[in-house]
Amino acid sequence: MSVSDQPSSSVPDARVRRLKPVPVATDARYVLYWMTAQRRMQSNFALQRAVDWANGLGKPLLILEALRCDYEWASDRLHQFVIDGMRANQRRCGDRAGYYPYLEPNVGDGRGLLKELSDDAAVVVTDDFPCFFLPRMLNAAEKHVNVRFEAVDSNGVLPFNATDRTFHRAVDFRRYMQRCIAEHLSATPRVEPLNALERKEAIKPAKRITTRWPAADLASESLLENLPIDKAVPVAPATGGTDAAVEVLERFVSERLGDYTESRNRHKDATSELSPHLHFGHISSHDVFRAIVEVEDWDIEQLSDTRRGQREGFWNMSRPAEAFLDQIITWRELGYNFTSHQPDYQRYESLPDWARKTLEEHANDERPEQYSDEQLERAETGDPIWNAAQRQLVMEGRMHNYVRMLWGKKVLQWSESPRLALERLIHLNNKYALDGRNPNSYSGIFWCFGRFDRAWGPERPIFGKIRYMTSDSTKRKIDTKSYLRAYGAEQQTSLFG
Repeated sequence: MSVSDQPSSSVPDARVRRLKPVPVATDARYVLYWMTAQRRMQSNFALQRAVDWANGLGKPLLILEALRCDYEWASDRLHQFVIDGMRANQRRCGDRAGYYPYLEPNVGDGRGLLKELSDDAAVVVTDDFPCFFLPRMLNAAEKHVNVRFEAVDSNGVLPFNATDRTFHRAVDFRRYMQRCIAEHLSATPRVEPLNALERKEAIKPAKRITTRWPAADLASESLLENLPIDKAVPVAPATGGTDAAVEVLERFVSERLGDYTESRNRHKDATSELSPHLHFGHISSHDVFRAIVEVEDWDIEQLSDTRRGQREGFWNMSRPAEAFLDQIITWRELGYNFTSHQPDYQRYESLPDWARKTLEEHANDERPEQYSDEQLERAETGDPIWNAAQRQLVMEGRMHNYVRMLWGKKVLQWSESPRLALERLIHLNNKYALDGRNPNSYSGIFWCFGRFDRAWGPERPIFGKIRYMTSDSTKRKIDTKSYLRAYGAEQQTSLFG
């Protein structure tokens, strides 16, 4: 097979990025799928692409799912959520393909593993993900993988490389989505891509590899014990993995969706709770969309002919369903678009010009209160609602939807400078939140400083023209009494000693 040859591919070309378009090693043992961001066996375009290659070459498929221990903010919380997913993937894979889970026991121990596996591979397929350390990891891997190497985007309903344009407003992205969504809804991933694998074989890596890099014993309950990761961030109550994600989705659709419009910002939280599962790739946004379609008894012919960026009426579904789809498609994928086209997405300089200008004009305004990093992390401010939000983040790895916005705004008010406030929010969120380190995490944090927003009046101290929020206004939006009962000061000693 020459360098220009392709498999008979069922994956849209817009989702495939050819990192190393060299000739296929036709005499190799297997096709390798390096699972990094879309950690699931279903509705996964990257896995589907690897199956296409395996079928075209008549080779078995080997799936590597590895977890290093030196990524920033590595902790028992984040590791356990991924390990839950590994266990689910091992069960779902069964004997249809080779599944090789690897947990790095010490910093640097996993170095060289991908190269050794790729030396025996005809083609290497991996996940494309525009955020955190994964783009750098792919750039580094490209230097060591000497065979055909592809990255496949299975992040959202729209491929993030479908346009070169960076969208700075939700209405503009929504208008773009409405014009092209029908095309992409007709090219959905196979629900069970491994069912299409012609050569079903639980192939294993060569002994030279498994001797140096032993597969993780996922049946063990003590996998976290000796790992050099942050033990002060405990395992969260939520369980990771596709099985758990499917249960969360089914509960949302059957019990919460109908109340989504009215209740998602109250303490009676009607949000989907899918964000961590989407972040780690344990469930696909295509599967989420499919579940909404089924409960709404909807088909693509019902799309509105009016495509002007309207928030309601485009899908011709119920009001709660349309509100939810606006979150999971418009707002979620707006974040993926931004991070994929703006390499400085995590820097202060990526804020809109108007936002930086107004923040800098008020950078020297007097701060009524200022708190240290430790006071913020330990929820020791003078604001009971903010403290409750921080305790929820530390306890559960998540935060109430509406209070999250106040949480970010108050740190801006309490920090010596906007730059410091931004650094603090990124650290706290990425350390504790299960859905941190994601394009949408950065969207939410930077929204507090003006990204995807507009200038607001009246101009205020510290905030300037940035949208203003207070704890008093929050009390009018949500049931703060029950929120404070759940995450109040009585939790302080058990959390922080």
